[in-house]
Amino acid sequence: MKTDIEIAQSADVWPIEKIASQVGLKPEEWEPYGRDKAKVQLSEQSQENKLGKLILVTSINPTPAGEGKSTVTVGLADALMHQKHKTMVALREPSLGPVMGLKGGATGGGYSQVVPMADINMHFTGDFHALTSAHNTLAALIDNSLYQGNPLNLDPRRILWKRALDVNDRALRHVTIGLGGPTSGVPREDGFDITVASELMAILTLSRDLTDMKQRISKIVIGYTYDKNPVTVADLGVAGAITTLLKDAIKPNLVQTLAHTPALIHGGPFANIAQGTNSILATKTALQLSDYVVTEAGFGADLGGEKFLDFKAPLLGKVPDTIVIVATVRALKMHGGEDKQNLKTPNLSALKLGLVNLGQHIKSMKRYGVPVVVAINQFTHDTKEELALVNDYAKSLGVEAYVADVWGQGGLGAQDLATGVVQATEQAESQNFQPLYQPEDEAIVKINHIVQEIYGGDKAVLSGKAEKQLATFKKYGWDKLPIIMAKTQNSLTDDSKRIGAPKNFDIHIREFIPKLGAGFLVALTGSILTMPGLPKHPAALDIDIASDGQITGLN
Repeated sequence: MKTDIEIAQSADVWPIEKIASQVGLKPEEWEPYGRDKAKVQLSEQSQENKLGKLILVTSINPTPAGEGKSTVTVGLADALMHQKHKTMVALREPSLGPVMGLKGGATGGGYSQVVPMADINMHFTGDFHALTSAHNTLAALIDNSLYQGNPLNLDPRRILWKRALDVNDRALRHVTIGLGGPTSGVPREDGFDITVASELMAILTLSRDLTDMKQRISKIVIGYTYDKNPVTVADLGVAGAITTLLKDAIKPNLVQTLAHTPALIHGGPFANIAQGTNSILATKTALQLSDYVVTEAGFGADLGGEKFLDFKAPLLGKVPDTIVIVATVRALKMHGGEDKQNLKTPNLSALKLGLVNLGQHIKSMKRYGVPVVVAINQFTHDTKEELALVNDYAKSLGVEAYVADVWGQGGLGAQDLATGVVQATEQAESQNFQPLYQPEDEAIVKINHIVQEIYGGDKAVLSGKAEKQLATFKKYGWDKLPIIMAKTQNSLTDDSKRIGAPKNFDIHIREFIPKLGAGFLVALTGSILTMPGLPKHPAALDIDIASDGQITGLN
C-alpha cells in the first residue's frame, strides 16, 4: 500500500495555468509560483460575482486515532466535481510545527489530497516565512525604541508582543533578552509564540485588502506604559513597514487536488489558540469563482466550528449552507475509553459510550439553524455493525450520516456524502441562522454561551488576573469584542484527559490577551500554550531526502 507522499509523488499534476483557466481566472488575476502553484488576486469585476454555496467541514474532538477532516474535505470537493458541480476547496496552510512534530501535514491523505503535497507542507509560497519575518521585525522595532530612549514610555515588564517561530520549541517559551551590556539593548523577559499564534497571522486571514491590513496592524497593542496605558503599532509608527513585508502573503494560493479540483490554500491560524480557519480572502474568492466551496475549520466543532460561525461568518458576509461533522469509528471508540492498541477489534460497547461526543457536536451545530450532516470517515477495520450504529445514532438526533471511503477511493468514495450535502444545501434556503451571542454582549456573557451551549459545561470561572483584565478592558472599550477561546482540542472541557461528553464542569480562564488588530479577545483556558513542544518521537525523525530530491516519511 502506497503512503500519502508516494501517492502524491506519482500524481498527474496539471500545469497551474490549466487550473486557473478551469475556474475562469483572467490572466491578470493570477501570478505563477513555479509550475504548479499561483497567487490569486481577483479584479473588481470578478469580486462582484454571485457567491456560491458554502459547506463547512468540522469534526468531533480529535484523538490519536485520527479523524481525517482534511481528507474528507478534499474528498467531498472531488465528489462534487465528479457530479459536475463547479467546486473549489479552501484550506489552511500547514505549519511546520505539526509537520515536524506530532500531527504531521495538513494536505489530506490517500487519494484525497491537495498537491504538491511536500511543497504545501513545508515552504509553499513563503507566506509563513513572510509572517515570521514581519512579526520579528516588529519585535526588533519595539526593543529598538526601548534602547533609543524609550520615547513611548513603554514599561519593559508589560510588553505583550513576543517573538515568533514556525517550529514547536518549548525552550523558547520564556527567554531573557538584551544581555551583554549597554550596546546589546535593554534586558527584559520575553518569549516566543509559534507563528500560527501570531496576531499577524490572524490579521492576514481577516483582512480584505492591503489597506484593511495596514489599519488592523496599526491597532495591535504591543504593550503598556508605566502609567498602564496601551501602546499600539500606530504609536510606534511602523504599520506601513510591517504591511510591506506582507504584500504578497495576503494573496491566496491556488493549487489542485489529485483529481484536479481547484484549491485555495491560505493562512493557518490554529483553532486551539486562534480562530482556526483559512483567510476571508481565500474563502470569498472561492465563493466568487465556483458554485460550491468546501472549507474546513480546525480541530473539533467546539473550536474551529464555533469560531467560524460566530467570528468568521459575520466578517465573510456568508454563513455556511451546510455543516459536515466528521467522525470515525476508531476515534469514537477512544472517546468511549478504548485503548488505541485495540481499535482494530470490534467493540460496540466502547463505541456506544463514545457516541456522546458526536452527539454534543451535533447538538451544538444544529442550534445555529444550519443543516447538519455527519460524514463517517471509513477505515479498513470498521465493521458493518459499527458503521450502522453510528448511522442510527445520528438519525436519532435528526441528522443523516454517510459513510465515506475517501482515503482509498478519493471523490468516488464520497458520492453518497456529496449527494446528501447538495440536498442539505437546498434546505438551507429556508433556514434562519441563529448566532450564539450578540455583538453587544459583555465578554463573560459570550464566554458562558460558548461554555454552556457548545461545550455542554456549566460556566466559566475567571482567575483574579482575568477579572482585573476585564475591568481594565471595559475602561478601554474592549470588553465587548468577540471571544476566541484558547482551549485544548482533545476535550470539550479544559482538561485534555476528559474525553467523551463530560457534564457538570467549569471552564477556567487564567488570562485574556487583547488582539485589537484582529478584533477579538483571546481567553486562555487551562494549561493551553501558544508555543507547543515536540513529542518524544517527532515526525522529523521519519523524514528524509534522497540525492535526487525525493522526500520520504512526510505525512
